[in-house]
Amino acid sequence: MKDDQVYLGHILRCIARIEEYTVEGRPRFFASHLVQDGVIRNLQTLAESSRRLSEGVKGLHPGVDWKGLAGFRNVLVHDYLGVDLEYVYRAVERDLPRLKEACEAALKEVEDQK
Repeated sequence: MKDDQVYLGHILRCIARIEEYTVEGRPRFFASHLVQDGVIRNLQTLAESSRRLSEGVKGLHPGVDWKGLAGFRNVLVHDYLGVDLEYVYRAVERDLPRLKEACEAALKEVEDQK
């Protein structure tokens, strides 16, 4: 069984990729199916990893809507024909920085406990 450290590291790697893909901003995101696909795939992957985090880690970071993140993953995976790219980009701009900050803090906490 994998532990929180593995999942947090994976989430942070996905966030780094999304940051790399969106560094050129909104116009590039909306102009490139390749960028859109990369962002969406990494959002799916990080959301799946977030579902596997322990309740203890999630409880220490109530500022993250963990349940909402899992729901977002379900939309991306199961309703891919109805994915709203505007909503996806807003999530990247608004929610990803908070998630990154929480996961970095959680990773430090987990590492400090070992």
